[in-house]
Amino acid sequence: MAYLDQLPDDVALLIRTKFIAEFATVSKAGVPINTPLVPFTSEDFETIDSATGLGYPAKADRVRRNPKVGMLFEGSPDGPVVSIAGIAAVRDSDFQKNLERYLAEEILTAMLNPEHVDYESVTRKAIWYFTRIIICVKPAHVRWWRNPTAMHEPPQEWRAPADTVYPQSDPAPTGEPSKAPWGEAPSWQDLAHRAIARKAPVHLTLLDAEGFPLPMRARQVHAHEAGFRLLMPQWLPWSVGKASVSFEGIETFIGEASIANSQALVRVERALPVHPLMADPCEILNPKPATQQALMKRIQYELDRRGLPLPTMPAHPPEPTAGARFRAKDAFAFSGFSTGAG
Repeated sequence: MAYLDQLPDDVALLIRTKFIAEFATVSKAGVPINTPLVPFTSEDFETIDSATGLGYPAKADRVRRNPKVGMLFEGSPDGPVVSIAGIAAVRDSDFQKNLERYLAEEILTAMLNPEHVDYESVTRKAIWYFTRIIICVKPAHVRWWRNPTAMHEPPQEWRAPADTVYPQSDPAPTGEPSKAPWGEAPSWQDLAHRAIARKAPVHLTLLDAEGFPLPMRARQVHAHEAGFRLLMPQWLPWSVGKASVSFEGIETFIGEASIANSQALVRVERALPVHPLMADPCEILNPKPATQQALMKRIQYELDRRGLPLPTMPAHPPEPTAGARFRAKDAFAFSGFSTGAG
């Protein structure tokens, strides 16, 4: 029996249809880093899959080192909140297959639907975006609340059976990983001021007692001389430790957090560089020449590490997957937006 069959209907529906989910991995230094991704369930409903660009493979590199990941699905103000701790696997041995899968999963979304976006002149040219690493997550521990206001209480929970078999990553490529070409971030103080001014959703991520990086949404965020003060839900899966603060995956800050009585103080050590595709979503399918050149250079390096060719875009839009059609029928499918670049 798939894990979705063991969850309440509204919880399973949210997981199957949410367009954006928070996705957290653990860095080599043991820091939890959260960036939003576009999720889609596997055909057998055993895993929650997503993708990151080969031109920005850091998330996949982190998953290969440490497969413990965390996801957060949030619906309407009256809908459920779902936190998932899972074991992830990297799929990067067949980029043609990955490209075709991702395109078929997302072809009905607002940013790609051929009824609104010209496939030949826009989508088909964006090979820097569609050369993708697939990440598959098999849930190990699912927590949920009936709505955000219920988060003052402990969640309902489901745990995978002890004999659950988790997916394994494809063999690691040879050589050293490519270096991100985006340069240094501005001072964290300047970036924090800009982030707070945007009034964007904010997520705080720490490791729970089992080492899973679990993002949780802040109710309020305020500047502090040391970093941020965040008002959090009363029930949290963690209370102190290495942390990241993410504003939609655009501005991300690394530091140490301590929480007492729903008040979190995050002492920031540094900010991560802002990815150019995140800084300007208009560049996703049509980046500036310098950005495109940097992406393609990094993609080629990563392809060479694997001994694989650059995939090609199909001549015509693919048939949507059954999951894509299911998501397109549901209102959750178009709530929120992010590139998932990171």
